[in-house]
Amino acid sequence: MPDLLDGETLEMKGSGAKPYVLKNTGGVYSCSCPAWRNQSIAIESRTCKHLRKLRGDAAEQARVGALVAPRQTTQGEAAEARLGPPLLLAESWDNAQDLAGWWMSEKLDGVRAYWDGTRLISRLGNAFRAPGWFLEGFPDTPLDGELWITRRQFQRTVSIVRRQDESDHWKEVSYVAFDAPAFDGPFEARLAFVREHVDRRPPPYLRAHEHFACEGVEHLRAELARVEGLGGEGLMLRSPASAYEVGRSVTLLKVKSFRDAEARVVGHQPGAGRHKGRLGALLVELADGTKFSVGTGFSDAQRERPPGIGSLISFRYQELTEGGVPRFPSYLGVRHDVAGPSESLESVAAPNSSGRRRYELIECGSAKFWEVERDGCEVVVRYGRIGTAGQSKPKSFSDEASAIRHVEGLVEEKMGKGYAEV
Repeated sequence: MPDLLDGETLEMKGSGAKPYVLKNTGGVYSCSCPAWRNQSIAIESRTCKHLRKLRGDAAEQARVGALVAPRQTTQGEAAEARLGPPLLLAESWDNAQDLAGWWMSEKLDGVRAYWDGTRLISRLGNAFRAPGWFLEGFPDTPLDGELWITRRQFQRTVSIVRRQDESDHWKEVSYVAFDAPAFDGPFEARLAFVREHVDRRPPPYLRAHEHFACEGVEHLRAELARVEGLGGEGLMLRSPASAYEVGRSVTLLKVKSFRDAEARVVGHQPGAGRHKGRLGALLVELADGTKFSVGTGFSDAQRERPPGIGSLISFRYQELTEGGVPRFPSYLGVRHDVAGPSESLESVAAPNSSGRRRYELIECGSAKFWEVERDGCEVVVRYGRIGTAGQSKPKSFSDEASAIRHVEGLVEEKMGKGYAEV
């Protein structure tokens, strides 16, 4: 039977005048027909008569059967999956505590992953589809670590580890382990266990993270400047002889700098929920033309009277993405010492291109997703808890312009509530 290679598309005649488009994206097959779009299950688990016609019933059954019929789990396993793996989480350094004698390592800008002895699990409890050859040589005891490529490659890492096809792209990734949660002993003994395992039987894609002793605040700041100068995210400090605790602990501290910058206000996004009727986020533009939104850092009074179009604002951010967009921007204030241009600039509209867009909101123990997909005059919204299939709601419009306006309004509403696009 014919098949689609990764990245290929194929048009197939359906019941309507417009042909349906079949795609293979990282092993996830899709079709633009309503029967595929309107299924209330995860996209990787969907099929339709057009995909079965192309690939054959047996191939489609083999592909989606394993996805939609997993083994039965106990109530305890289901609860654990919802809560995620038992991870140690870091507190932030207070910029004053003397950390001399603590173990220092680079904070990797990758994807946190817990090895439970048989598979890699995300922080939210979702299993990564890592190829078998990637996991060769991993121990049968738990590890805590990061899926990582190199500095400034966070987005590339995410795009690979979220794939469903166990592709060769995983060859770019390493699993960098920095703890062995189930090993009995203090941190030094647990780290030694990881190193000994790697040295004794060098796994192709597993390595131990490098740690060295901090000599004091000056040493810490110098190392932080060196790592950030190389494009790193920051540092992690671990208390000597500390135990592996589940949850946030002062025995593990993260240290990183935030940067300040200026941007021109080019639009306002309306708020929703508690902020309905006032500002949800500022649409801003950097000097190089990069546009993005700033939705945090505002007081209620500032949301009632936001900076005008053309104002120059200061904001704080963590780092730049691969595309030059500031990550986690937070509003600081208006630059009143710099004259702004005429306030005749028009607001920037939300993107109206077709295709699927995904947004996530993780706060206060809640982890939710919201997706919107437009295909011509058809709009499908899917939402729910991250890690679940969620619910789907399709809607049809009389013309494409109406569908675009509907999507723009939905996106503005979700961003006003704090959702971030992923």
